[in-house]
This record gives sequence, structure tokens and C-alpha cells, in this order.
Amino acid sequence: MTKIVVVGGVAGGASAACRARRLDEKAQIVLFEKGPYVSFANCGLPYYVGGAIEQRAKLSVQTPQSLNARFNIDVRVGCEVVRIDAQAHEVEVRDAAKGITYCESYDKLVLSPGAEPVRPNLPGINLAGVLTVRSIPDIDRVCEAASGAQTKRAVVVGGGFVGVEMAENLVDRGLEVSLVEMSSHVIASLDYDMAVDLNRELRANGVHLYLQEGLASIEQRANGLEVHTTEGKSLPCDLVILAIGVRPESSLAQAAGIACGPRGHILVDDQLRTNVPNIYAVGDAIQVTNFVSGADAAIPLAGPANRQGRLAAENALGGARTYTGTQGSSIVKVFGLAAASTGLSEDAARAQGIDVDKTYLTQPSHATYYPGAKNMGLKVLWEKGTGRLLGAQAVGPEGVDKRIDVVATAIRFGANVRDLVSLELCYAPPFNSAKDPVNMAGFVAENVLCGKLRQFFPEDVAGLPRDGSVTLLDVRTPAECSRGMIDGFVNIPVDEIRARVNEIPANKPVYLHCKSGQRSYIAYRILVGLGYECYNLAGGYDRWSAVTQG
Repeated sequence: MTKIVVVGGVAGGASAACRARRLDEKAQIVLFEKGPYVSFANCGLPYYVGGAIEQRAKLSVQTPQSLNARFNIDVRVGCEVVRIDAQAHEVEVRDAAKGITYCESYDKLVLSPGAEPVRPNLPGINLAGVLTVRSIPDIDRVCEAASGAQTKRAVVVGGGFVGVEMAENLVDRGLEVSLVEMSSHVIASLDYDMAVDLNRELRANGVHLYLQEGLASIEQRANGLEVHTTEGKSLPCDLVILAIGVRPESSLAQAAGIACGPRGHILVDDQLRTNVPNIYAVGDAIQVTNFVSGADAAIPLAGPANRQGRLAAENALGGARTYTGTQGSSIVKVFGLAAASTGLSEDAARAQGIDVDKTYLTQPSHATYYPGAKNMGLKVLWEKGTGRLLGAQAVGPEGVDKRIDVVATAIRFGANVRDLVSLELCYAPPFNSAKDPVNMAGFVAENVLCGKLRQFFPEDVAGLPRDGSVTLLDVRTPAECSRGMIDGFVNIPVDEIRARVNEIPANKPVYLHCKSGQRSYIAYRILVGLGYECYNLAGGYDRWSAVTQG
């Protein structure tokens, strides 16, 4: 009979324990969790603050009693594993409630310690009212603080998933919210050119956004707290939420001689084994391989943690399943928008030395003649020359998850960006268009790769010559142009191109744009057919406007 000890619950650890039981009814399985909750909806915590999740009990996915009743797992909450003796095959456990320390033997050990919120060593960081969000007790403290009669203003530090979700839910709770983020945009997995839509959405819903500013210090004042930023701003508030990021809780592993990476993440092989025999590790505490780039990465997401727990349990029981890497598929709700991404961002691809190409599309969530269609922005990335699909990002009110899930699946199975053309996706007017936005991205990419389309991008616009050496052409309607034009561009609507082609010098390159890039591509093909050298603005006026206005 195999004895499996799991350290840490929630996604990775609880998945490992339950999978082990499903595979081996006779195994002895012990799960230690130092906190009071063994399996809870970590990702749902912000929505309890805002009231979308009304019942606190809904946050508990499993209890020690339910895990024991259904899976015969010996769950011990409030019990912290403080030492691993790999030679003796045992762990030392501190039981807080009983005030005792004892040793527990194991045949196989699965570590799922997770990650803890970063608390930088800054003045005032430990003041009352400066809180983090990781567990149910954490969120209880946030709710208690937010419910105070004097609590009117909150500052959220950090614009990642937790920070943005907390900002939204604190607004929903009735607080005035400021969000401080060191980057130029929120949600680091997105590129700036897509995340700007989220910046605007946050501001439109009353969030005071302080970008490219970090936390310098926090002071206690007579009437509350005051946050000081690295750019000299002072933000009076009653509550501070630290959502700066997480660091792996790997001190237990390091003390046991388990190898860790440069940022403290536990190193595992493709079967999730550490360098110490019979010890596996899963979840936010481990270093993974980025599925797309092959580089070492830390990607703390619940979905991968669950899969890792499942595989580690199987391997602990004699299997040889491999974990093929994490590609970072994720989604976040930001008031009326959703933002999703998968694979590499443009910034990440360039950092890995990949020669990346891209396109932008603005597409409806379903057929426009059926009521309720809403536009989404889609950005797709591929490797120049080869067309290897690298990643995608989408932002919009609806339909975002479906499109990124499709691309995520394509990436997982090694698709080329040209393969997006051939995907046969569900269509009926309430759900889609006959040509899905993912298909449309494939059409554009295919045109680029085979030379039928040359693009330029929002970041190129400012550098275009305005000395008459090129023709800058806006093919939107006069009514659209009356609401704003890019400096230096002249207007000839697409439907007048053929009749007015004599107004376009034949010996100069032509740079075209419309609202989204679709009509200007039609004008592009007309002019190329007449012998012109042309370039089309990817994403059109709307994407350029979003990027330049921030």
C-alpha cells in the first residue's frame, strides 16, 4: 500500500489527493493544509467583496469532511509542515490547534505550497488597513474593513488580475477607488495596444488610474491612511489592497535540499519530479516551461495547477505522464469588458528573440443583422516567415473567451496561423458570423505571408513622412473624418477610389487606413491592381486612436 502525503490544498494539492484516490482505492492519502480551508475558490474572492457571490459558503469548494466522506482522504487543516526529512521519508508537522509537533511518514510526497502576496519592505507596509488577498480569512478582513462606516476610499496597488478585479469589486461595493500600477497599462499578459481599452474602461467606471507609478510608502494619518507614489502623488484613503504580485512559498523545499530557480520557484522535470527522489511539486510554487517559447517561466494559474496535481498523483503511483508546459491562457472581467489572451504577447515574443508579425481586427461577436452584436478587438501574433502561431489577445464586451479558447487550442496542437482559415466553427446569427473573427485573422495573416498585403502599425504612424514623398490616404466617409483625422492624411472614400484615382500620385507609396482596416484593404487591392505600392494600417483609425490616447 502506497502512502502519499500532500502538502498544501486548494487547486494543485486537492487535485493531486483526489486523483490519487481515484487511481488507487487502497492508497493511504494524507493532506496537510496550514490554513483553515483546504479547497476554496481563490479566484472568486474579489467577487465576494463586490457582492456578485453573495454566500461566503460558496467559496468553499470542498471541506475536510466532504473530502473524507467521498475520497477517504485524511485531511488535516491548521497543520503546517515545517520540515522535510527526505532520508527518513517523513515530514514534521506543527498542529496549531493542539499545540503539538509530530512526524508523519510518506512513500511519495507532493508539494503544493502555492505562492504568497508580495509585501515590499517599504515604510508603512504593515499598518492596519493594508491588506492582501489570497485566502478566505484575507477576504474576511477586506470585507470587514470595507464595511466600516468611515471607509470611503481605497487604493489598490498593482494592476494584475487580482488588482483589477479588486478595484472593480470595491467600486461595486460603493468605494472610491484608485489603482496604482508601475507599468503603462494593467494586465501584464496583454500588450499596451490592447490593454489601453481596459485603461479606458476603468476610468469610465470611476477608477482613478495612476500608471507608471509605484508604491513608495504608506503613512498613518489622523483620518486614515495616505499612499505615496514613486512619482510624488499622495493618495488619502481608508483601505489599501496590495496586489503587487506573488512569490513562491518554497522555503520548506529549499531547506530540504530541493533545487529551486533564481526567483525561488521549485524546479521539476517534465514528470513534475523534484531533484529529491519521491518528491513531486505542483502549482504556483514551481517553475514551468512556456509551451510556446520553450523558456523557463512562472505562470501562476489555477487551470495548470489542477492539471499538474492530476499528473503528479498519477506519476506518484507509478505512472509516467508528462507535463508539456504552460501557455498562459487567461481571462479577466473589467466592468463591461472581458480581456483574454493565450500564448506569447508581442513584448514577450520579442524578448525571446522571436521575429514576430501581427495583425489587429475589429469584429462583431455575432452576425450584425441579429440584434445585440458587439465589437471586439482581436490581435493575433505569428512568427515571420514560418507563420507559427504564437499568441492572441482579445478585448470586448462578449465573445472574447470563445475566440481565445479557439486560438489556445490551435496553439496547443501546433497550428500555423494559416490553419485558422480552415477552422470550421459554429455559426448561427445569434452566436457568430459565417466567417468567425478567428477565421478572419487567418485570412489577414495568410494575405501577409503570401505577399498580398503589406501592413503598417499604429506605432509607425507618427514616423511617416509628411513631406509629400508618400501619399497618406484616409478612405473613411466624410462624416467619419469630421469626427477626427490623423494628421497629414487626406480623405478619399473607398467607394470613390476608382473615380478619383487620378488624384493619387502613381509614383509614390500609398499608406491607407479606414476605421478598422477592412475597407482600406479593399482600397489597397484596388490600387495594387492599378500598379500602386500600398501599405494598410492594421487595426485602422480606431486602434491608432486607442493607442495614442492611452
